[in-house]
Amino acid sequence: MSTYGISAYPDVPAIEAKIAGLTGTPIRTLTPEQLASYHEWYEKNTPGSKQGAAEAEAYIPGGVQHNLALNDPWPLSITRAEGAYLYDVDDNRYIDFLQAGGPTVLGSNNPVVREAVLELLGHCGPVTGMLHPAETALAKLIHDFMPAVHKFRMLGSGTEAVMAAIRAARAHTGKQNIIKVGGAYHGWSDQVVFGLRIPGSGPLEAAGIPAPAYSGTSETAPGDLGALRARLTANAENGGTAAVLLEPVGPESGTHPAPLDFNAAVRELCDEFGALLVFDEVVTGFRLGMGGAQGYYGVTPDLTVFGKCVAGGYPAAGGVGGREEVMGAFTGGLTAAGQRALTGGTLSANPLSCTAGYHTLLEMDRLDAPAKAGAAGDRLRAGLDGLIAKYALPYVTYNFGSIVHLHTSGVLHLRLDDPEFFDKLGPRLKMLGHMSMAFAAEGVVTLAGSRIYTSMADTDEVIDDAVAAFDRVFAQIPAA
Repeated sequence: MSTYGISAYPDVPAIEAKIAGLTGTPIRTLTPEQLASYHEWYEKNTPGSKQGAAEAEAYIPGGVQHNLALNDPWPLSITRAEGAYLYDVDDNRYIDFLQAGGPTVLGSNNPVVREAVLELLGHCGPVTGMLHPAETALAKLIHDFMPAVHKFRMLGSGTEAVMAAIRAARAHTGKQNIIKVGGAYHGWSDQVVFGLRIPGSGPLEAAGIPAPAYSGTSETAPGDLGALRARLTANAENGGTAAVLLEPVGPESGTHPAPLDFNAAVRELCDEFGALLVFDEVVTGFRLGMGGAQGYYGVTPDLTVFGKCVAGGYPAAGGVGGREEVMGAFTGGLTAAGQRALTGGTLSANPLSCTAGYHTLLEMDRLDAPAKAGAAGDRLRAGLDGLIAKYALPYVTYNFGSIVHLHTSGVLHLRLDDPEFFDKLGPRLKMLGHMSMAFAAEGVVTLAGSRIYTSMADTDEVIDDAVAAFDRVFAQIPAA
């Protein structure tokens, strides 16, 4: 049986103090001359990507379909993914710390999983619209790893899973209000595009969404149990709270880190106020360990939201699981009018995704992948800490096992009550793009230059190469 990948829990108060220092000082970033040098590298080494980006611009809004894609000076056209590496159309190799947004703990394109999928495709189409044995096998395996998931309903994405979880919570409790911890991303459905990324931002990013769509949604500050109690109390006078929705390690995969005892305290508050506790484990599910964050923290949610992790990075993957009496709201059939929370999806639980997920989870458990990925994260974080000290930079790094954070601009920790918020936002956001571009030019692909997902494919040699790449960037930052 595999173990958990967090060897030591981050010192949250110390991290918050460092981040406050980061956002309170001028940004330390690359000079225009250094950026120009990196642009020259892209011109020389990625002509195929540049050509592909120009063509994409003509047919795709903004020239890219993926919110996580590097796009400065242009998107890299990746044509091969294998283990710890990505390769672009020009045959440049990059250490892959994006890992498809987190689900590929084994590393990209694992051969055991690939062979299982190819075998399936030899005798079955990727979609049939009928029951396939892999659906049941995957649901049972998830239950075995996470006993709180009595029943599991597979869907097409994490966004759909959040929608379904909220719908089931409202159907089960008869209440309408939901509370999320501010700064978290829970997909892009209308009701949760509220308080995204920066706590307290409310509907700042809700363009195109009618206000009534998120009128039942509220947010509380990360780690603030007093604020959560106050909101639950206020909601109790206005129909009650159906669910509290949170990421167990903190919003944005721990960008705003949660104290170790936070989840247990939220569980108690939910019980006190009759609200369901919903864990968003789109990233943490199986990455922290096969028992997910709920197993690591020892806290049992009523519902768990899953994303691409349930198919190991293969497409059309997500789902929701939890207590049988709550999950009963999803019972299928055409004669359940008025008696169920409607969900659907032609591609949901397709044979390809279920087969990939089943074999991915088996292989992760067999190889103790979460612990190995977590050890790689520890080594990388230690290396980054050393570089930050070496160059006397105000940057902040910490990790939840294989989820490694590197704050260089602190943009997501700006406060909206700061009168200079919008003056600071642009330059700090631009800095993230510049750092991401520089890291990639040095051979490392990250998530927006600030988040890193390690995998068990990241050997000591891979991590040491990555630290050397970060060193080449940090060495160029002008002294304060």
